[in-house]
Amino acid sequence: MASAASSKKPAAAKPAAAKPAAAKPAAAKPAAAKPKAMPKKSLQHFEKRLLEERKRVLKELGHYDETFGSTPQGADGDLSAYSFHMADQGTDAMEREKAFLFASQEGRFLWHIDEALRRLYRNPEQFGKCHNCGREISFERLDALPHARYCIECKQREEDGKRQA
Repeated sequence: MASAASSKKPAAAKPAAAKPAAAKPAAAKPAAAKPKAMPKKSLQHFEKRLLEERKRVLKELGHYDETFGSTPQGADGDLSAYSFHMADQGTDAMEREKAFLFASQEGRFLWHIDEALRRLYRNPEQFGKCHNCGREISFERLDALPHARYCIECKQREEDGKRQA
């Protein structure tokens, strides 16, 4: 019986020795899984691009603001109180609608740019990572569209889903 009890102790010691060995690779795994942050130079590049786009959009919106602020009499330089010809009124109404459409598109674009800047400032190590799969968004895609939230594969899947619906 004594030999059976002594044989159990070494057997119990072997699995205990195996656990620390198994624990080491598990401890190394989270370090490898940590997402690599974008280099500071790239972050500065995208910040500059976003700020330039924001400035351009604000300038465009200022142009549209001038369009909306003008009166029908002052629009063509005629400051008289007489009414326009009906065709002129129709053309002016169409131009105002077009300007409003463009301004609303620019306004949405400005919102996307501001959201990208917020992501960049609040969580720079996550900027440039896909919101869907977590992979890096390619530099080329971010350079062309600095406010992108999805990698090209996830964005294509999203658009394909919209087309099918």
